[in-house]
Amino acid sequence: MVLRFLNNESKTIVGAASIVGVLSLVSRVFGFIRDRVLSGTFGAGDTLDAYYAAFKVPDLLFGLIVVGSLSAGFIPVFTRSWGNSATRARAWSLTNNIFTLVMSAMAILCLALAVFTPALVPLIAPGFAPWKQELVAQFMRIMLLAQFLLGGSLVFGSALQGMRRFALYSLAPILYNIGIIIGAVFLVPLVGAMGLAWGVVIGALFHIALQAYGLFDAGFTFQPKFALRDRELREVIALTGPRMVGIAVSQFTAFILMVLATMLPGGSVTMFQFAYNIQFFPVGLIGVSFAIAAFPSFSEHLEKRDHEGFLRVFGSSVRQVLFFILPLTVLFLAVRAQIVRVVVGTGAFDWAATIATADALAFFALSFVSQCLVYLLARVFFALHDTVTPLVAGLVAGLVGILAAFTLRDTLGIGGLAAAFTLASYVNLLLLWIPLRQRFGSLGEASWLPSVYKSLASAIFAFILMYGTKNFLSSFVNLDTFWSVFLHGFISGMVGLAGYVLSAHLMRSSELKDVIAGLRLRIRRNASPIEAVAPDTTVV
Repeated sequence: MVLRFLNNESKTIVGAASIVGVLSLVSRVFGFIRDRVLSGTFGAGDTLDAYYAAFKVPDLLFGLIVVGSLSAGFIPVFTRSWGNSATRARAWSLTNNIFTLVMSAMAILCLALAVFTPALVPLIAPGFAPWKQELVAQFMRIMLLAQFLLGGSLVFGSALQGMRRFALYSLAPILYNIGIIIGAVFLVPLVGAMGLAWGVVIGALFHIALQAYGLFDAGFTFQPKFALRDRELREVIALTGPRMVGIAVSQFTAFILMVLATMLPGGSVTMFQFAYNIQFFPVGLIGVSFAIAAFPSFSEHLEKRDHEGFLRVFGSSVRQVLFFILPLTVLFLAVRAQIVRVVVGTGAFDWAATIATADALAFFALSFVSQCLVYLLARVFFALHDTVTPLVAGLVAGLVGILAAFTLRDTLGIGGLAAAFTLASYVNLLLLWIPLRQRFGSLGEASWLPSVYKSLASAIFAFILMYGTKNFLSSFVNLDTFWSVFLHGFISGMVGLAGYVLSAHLMRSSELKDVIAGLRLRIRRNASPIEAVAPDTTVV
């Protein structure tokens, strides 16, 4: 009953983004619990280095075959058929066709990679000792099974997005993290380090089961279909090709950063991965949530050639994304060490590892704005059925990031790798924004830039408050326990965020007004029938 209620259609972008954002928040909390369990049990050492290194090839496979095809091609084509009740049968037919094709491809590739794993590992982790490379190979073979399951799950999840049913899609990553935690807590004591990999498989099983329920509840019936000459399938494949190359470039950049980390002192791979996981919390919460929520609307407006409607939705999305991500940027800059210590600083993960991870997190935080906007802009190009422009932007940005990483790693360590990532992210943003603006003549900047300036000024004020409060509290708080570190960061952060809201209020921020209006509307919806009636309405 609860799952059926959660599987309802979202009517607005803000409402959809709220659902995705809240569940993304819960997912990231479970992700932090996962990372804390892993760091406390294994520390920044050989086991987690091998564990995270083993993820790279499965992640590359998953990104190329699943994320690449579905993000660029499947959702716009599915949305077009689903939007008309007379053609919904074609939407289900396309889903069956894509599911069969993706699962077949994933099965072949997973088996091939499992066979050739010993030859791949030295390329993935050239800085690891032979025994550590063997550990990577063992992890990878098991994790490939999880990627096979996730391939099918993301087909189902993409169809749910096309129908604007975002809740179960966003709930699935929570179950995925729970599966990994189960592996770390219950399976590791039974089967050793490989329990971590089997936890990933359990999480993938939870992921696909929930997505499948959502789709079948919406009326889907699975019928294996392998029609390569289908017109809509060919349209999806045509859009997928350039996107797959673009994903490959992005994954290759991440792969090179990880390879460089294996050549740094022991534990560097783990610390870099922890910093990346933590930084993705605000990016996933804001950037990914709004991109996912806005994508169907972008597609609908652009399919109808309603450019005015598209620009209105786009401008509103950019303003709202920046309103939320700017205060989180300064928060992560001001109290980064406290955040890292609270999330992963336990057990075998010492203060030295905490500081190194926090330094990398600071460079990542500088990319929050660019990452969020890149997610949004990429969806615009996908809605335009243009996957070539994001490909070119990704190629150039990836090259810049790799060259910068080679230059910065020796002087800044893992912080240099994070700085290279940030530089590449801004290059990517620039190379997406310029051609999109040229295509439309204007992106309506004049109407929403004043609001962005207000958000930026409020964020600067918030940073000053956070930093001042943190230094003031340092004279009174002994940072030797979990709770003292937590309270130090929490109080400093809350003072800054309160200052952000106050500043936005004084400058009459339209985004803040929208948030308050949305909260009031939700309260009225939850009120009793009499309380919810307008004052001038007579109740009999």
